[in-house]
Amino acid sequence: MAKKITGFIKLQIEAGKANPSPPIGPALGQKGVNIMEFCKAFNAKTQKEAGTVLPTIITVYSDRSFSFVTKTPPASYLLKTKLKLKRGSQKPGTEVAGSVPKKVVEEIVETKRPDLTAASQEAAERTIEGSIRSMGLKLDY
Repeated sequence: MAKKITGFIKLQIEAGKANPSPPIGPALGQKGVNIMEFCKAFNAKTQKEAGTVLPTIITVYSDRSFSFVTKTPPASYLLKTKLKLKRGSQKPGTEVAGSVPKKVVEEIVETKRPDLTAASQEAAERTIEGSIRSMGLKLDY
């Protein structure tokens, strides 16, 4: 018989750097999860991608055990690292923080392909282009 799920916790955690301080500790503590056990398991699984921000979905079961799934990094994080930006525009729509070539958009789509719900390559690119515009960046094509 399957375990009964008592809840889900969604966090964005830097790979290989989970620790019991906020926001991880309080979020897991509220559900009764062993915080250090999660931190050790997460750090061991994500050690190869150290430094990358990973959205993580933690499933908590009735016996206080857990399982977790990591997703691909957010589009905004990938854009900032590929373009070597500290942040996007303070006033998107009026200020431009930089420009993004088509090649970078295609690379990000390929990286995020497992998590995108787009039916086609063009739809996936439009999704990433929306993130680009919301960050105050300009498309180069």
